[in-house]
Amino acid sequence: MNHSSWHVLPLAALLALGLASAAAPLAAAAAPRVFRAGAATSNVTPPLGSSINGGFQDVKAVHIHDELHARCLALDDGTTKLVLVTVDNCVIQRSIFDDAKRAVQQATGLPLENMLMSATHAHSCGTLTPVGQSEPDPAYQKFVAQRIADGVRRALNNLAPAKIGWGHGEVPQHVFNRRWHLKPGTMPANPFGNTSDQVKMNPGVGNPNLVRPAGPTDPQVWFISVQNAAGRPLALYANYSLHYVGGVGPGHISADYFGAFADRVQELLGADRQDPPFVGLMANGTSGDINNINFRGDPARKPPYAQIRLVANDVAQEVVRVARTLTHHDWVPLGVAQREVTLGLRIPDRETVEQARVVMKGSKAYPRMLTSEEVYAREAVLLADFPAQVSAPLQVMKIGDLRVSAIPAEVFVEIGLELKRRHPQSFTVSLANAYHGYLPTPEQHRLGGYETWRARSACLEVDASPKIVAGLEELFARLK
Repeated sequence: MNHSSWHVLPLAALLALGLASAAAPLAAAAAPRVFRAGAATSNVTPPLGSSINGGFQDVKAVHIHDELHARCLALDDGTTKLVLVTVDNCVIQRSIFDDAKRAVQQATGLPLENMLMSATHAHSCGTLTPVGQSEPDPAYQKFVAQRIADGVRRALNNLAPAKIGWGHGEVPQHVFNRRWHLKPGTMPANPFGNTSDQVKMNPGVGNPNLVRPAGPTDPQVWFISVQNAAGRPLALYANYSLHYVGGVGPGHISADYFGAFADRVQELLGADRQDPPFVGLMANGTSGDINNINFRGDPARKPPYAQIRLVANDVAQEVVRVARTLTHHDWVPLGVAQREVTLGLRIPDRETVEQARVVMKGSKAYPRMLTSEEVYAREAVLLADFPAQVSAPLQVMKIGDLRVSAIPAEVFVEIGLELKRRHPQSFTVSLANAYHGYLPTPEQHRLGGYETWRARSACLEVDASPKIVAGLEELFARLK
C-alpha cells in the first residue's frame, strides 16, 4: 500500500466535503423566498322555496336576484398557508364551518386552525342556523359545507407567485349607531312588558323623541390587496363595520352589499374576465350595533337594491383609491394562533319557562308565534335546553405587520374600536368560525335594548366581551 496515497485521499475528500457544506448555506441564502396566493368562488345559492332567516317570521324564497357564494382567498409564504373565506349568509353555526374545514384538511393536509371562515350577515340568504322562527334544511347545510370546502381547495389549487399589500380608507357616510337614548317617558315597552330599557334599537327615522345614539361608529374599511407577480389584481379582501343594508325585493335571495361590493371592486380594478377569475370578498367587521339607517335623515324609501348599490359603490371607490397608493410586498411572513374560550349562557329559570309556555299557547297561529311577546316566550322555552356554557373559538392571523382577529358573534363596534386602539394595524372579523349571537359590552348590557334581550341570538353572559378580548390579547402576544 502506498501510505502517502492513504493520507491524501481522505484529505481531498474532507476538503470536498468542507467546500460542499460551506456552499450549501450560501445557496440556501441565495434562494429567493416566494409568496403565493390563489382565490376562487363556490356557488352556495339555495333552491327557490328555501327558508330565509334574519327576521322574527320565516320567509320563503320566491326569486334569486343574485347568486350566493363562498369567496375564498389562500395565502402561502413558503412555510405557512392561510385561508380566508366569506360566505353569503346571515349566520352559520360551528358544525357547518367545522365540516368544511375537516373536508379541506383531509384532502390537502391544511391545519384546521389555518382557516378563517365567516358569514357576511346578509339577511336575504338561505337559512343555515336555527334563528327566529326559521329552521335550516339539513341537506342545504351539508351542501354549503361541501361547497365551502370545494372553494377552499380550488383557491389552493390556484396558488401562484403573488404580491400583497394592505391598508384602510374611511367611509363614514354609511354607518350609524342603531341604539338610541329617547326622551324621558317615551321608551316603549319591551317584549317582557316593561319599560326598563334605557335605549331603543331602530327607533324610527325622524322620531321626535330621539336624544342621542348610545355608542360610536367605525368608519374604517380595511382591506388586503393581492396581485399576481406581474401586478395584475388577483383578489381583494375587505372588512367594513356595517350590519347589512337590506332593501331587497320580497322573498328575494341576495348577497346584499357584500356581494355587490365584490362585483363593483372587480369592475373598478379592471379585473373582469381574467383567468383565473379575480375574487372580491367583503367580511363583516364589528357591526353588532351599527346599521345603514340615518335616523335623523330623509325618511323616503329607495327602490329595491338602490341603497345596496350606493353603499357598495362608495365603499369600493374608497378601497380602490387607497389600493392604488399601496406598496405590494413580494414576500411577507404568515402566522396564526387560535384558542377556545369558555363562556356562560343566560339560561332562563324554570318559572320563567313555564310562564313562557303559557304565552306560547295563547298564540292565535300556534305553533307559529305572532307577537314579539310570543316570539321571546318561544326563545325562553328553547333556551331552557341549552348547556350552561359554550366553547367559542378565537383566532388571530398574521399577515406581515397586519393582524386579523376573528370572533364568533355579532360584535359591538366598541369592542372592535378597542382592539384597533390596542393594535392599530389590525381589524376584526365578526360571525367567524361559529355563531354565538350578539356580543355587547357589559356597559351596553346595562342599557338594555334588543341586542340584550335573552334569546338564542342574544344569550351570552354579560361579561363575555371582556373574556373574549382577554383571549384575543393572548393570541396577539403569541404572534409578536
